[in-house]
Amino acid sequence: MTLQINGNPRTFDSDAFTVASLLDTLGLAGKPVVVELDLEPVLPAAYPVTEVSDGAKLEIVTIAAGG
Repeated sequence: MTLQINGNPRTFDSDAFTVASLLDTLGLAGKPVVVELDLEPVLPAAYPVTEVSDGAKLEIVTIAAGG
């Protein structure tokens, strides 16, 4: 499966992902992130059930607090 993540093509061995499983693969599971899938925002509650198709475009932004 090939996905475009933050403008960069990435190839994965998996044939199927949900947003949650993709975040886990990327090492971002449980971290505060904002996800946009094919120009549509994905709510965190929907991560486990939102499927990611081959060729999808994702923007994943990590949220960092600072002061």
